[in-house]
Amino acid sequence: GGYGKSYHRTFHDNCKVRVAVFDDGKKKVALVGLDALFVPRAVVLAARERIHKDCGIAPDAVLVGASHSHSSGPTGMIQPGEFDGAPELIRRLAYDESSTADAGYLLRLQNEIVTGVKAADSAKAPAQLGFGYGHEDKVAFNRRMRMKNGQSWSHPGAGNPDIVGYAGPIDPQVGVIGAWDLNGKLIGTVVNFACHATTNPGGISANWIHYLEKTIQGALDTKAPVVFLQGACGDITQVDNLNPYRRPGPEEWAQLVGGRVGAETVKVLLSMARGTEAPLDARQT
Repeated sequence: GGYGKSYHRTFHDNCKVRVAVFDDGKKKVALVGLDALFVPRAVVLAARERIHKDCGIAPDAVLVGASHSHSSGPTGMIQPGEFDGAPELIRRLAYDESSTADAGYLLRLQNEIVTGVKAADSAKAPAQLGFGYGHEDKVAFNRRMRMKNGQSWSHPGAGNPDIVGYAGPIDPQVGVIGAWDLNGKLIGTVVNFACHATTNPGGISANWIHYLEKTIQGALDTKAPVVFLQGACGDITQVDNLNPYRRPGPEEWAQLVGGRVGAETVKVLLSMARGTEAPLDARQT
C-alpha cells in the first residue's frame, strides 16, 4: 500500500476473491470484490474475456472492485515491465526501491476472479433479495484538512494547531444487498462503504474487511460470503486528525472499523424487505 519496497513477513488472515452472480433469466451480472490495493485494468479485461467465454456473462456486466487494502498482495504500484525502456536510474527506482507488482501474483489474481465467478454461476439457485442502506459515521474521517494559511493538507497531524477543519465530507452510507434462499437461509451479502483499508492489523491481511465479514457471519451464525465493494474513499480513512487521543493499535482499529460497519450491515439485513422480482441491467461509462 505504500510507495516504498515492503515485504510481508507474517500472516494474519486470508486475502480473498468474493463473488456474487445474479441472473434474472434475461441477463447475468457478476459483482467481484477483491482483497487488494487495486486491480490493474489488464487483469480485469483478461478476466472478463474468460468469464464471457466460460459463463456467457457479458464483459460489461462484470464489475471488479478492489478493497484498497494496504496489507494485501503485490498488485502494484509499478507494473511488470512498465519501465523496461527507461534509463537505468528510473528502472532501479521503479523495480528495486518501489512497491512493485508480481507477475505471478497478477496471474493468480486473474485466475481466482475467473474461478470465483464460475463457482458462483454454477451454484445459482432461486433467491429472495433485499436492498437497503444504513448509516455509520464514527469510523471514517476526511484526511484533508483546511489550514490557517489557506491551504489544505493531507494528514497534517492530530492536534495540529493550524488546522481549521475538514476540507471535505465523508460518505456514511452503508449500502447492502442481501440474498436468501427460498427457505430464508442467508446465502450472501454485498456491502458498499467508503473508507481506506489502512488499519493494517499485521502481516498479510484483508484489513478491516476481514472483521466486517467476521462480524456479519458471527452475528447471523452463517458462513455466507460477504462481497465488499469499496466506496469513493480517496480522502476518507479511519484517522481523525481533529482527535489526538483516538489512536487504537492496528488490530483494535481493524476490529473497530470492520465491527461497526458489519454491525450496521446486520441491522440493515434484519430489517429489509425481501422479494423475488429483481430485473437486472448493467451499464458502463
